[in-house]
Amino acid sequence: QVQLVESGGGLVQAGGSLRLSCAASGRTFSSYVMGWFRQAPGKEREFLAVITWSAGNTYYANSVKGRFTISRDIAKSTVDLQMSSLKPEDTAVYYCAARLVIGHDYNYWGQGTQVTVSS
Repeated sequence: QVQLVESGGGLVQAGGSLRLSCAASGRTFSSYVMGWFRQAPGKEREFLAVITWSAGNTYYANSVKGRFTISRDIAKSTVDLQMSSLKPEDTAVYYCAARLVIGHDYNYWGQGTQVTVSS
């Protein structure tokens, strides 16, 4: 049973930083990519960043490029999202997700962690 558990959310002032972590368990993820998404109230879910589990290749949405960094620790089976220069519009519930490298849809999702950025 695949389980993704996010942690690290909270309240931060604008301009500050926060590090989210996603603990992944239940299978070997070598054939998977891990993504971070967010959803703000009344808005659609937004893709933020993705990393390939094996090679560590990354890709970012333009909205967060240069401010957010995705990384993974294979030994700890975690995927982190380091967020800096946070803005009030970054306020959302943040989710990690997993899909097969050759797949299209994300099959597994965490429960989400709330990030609130105050102005």
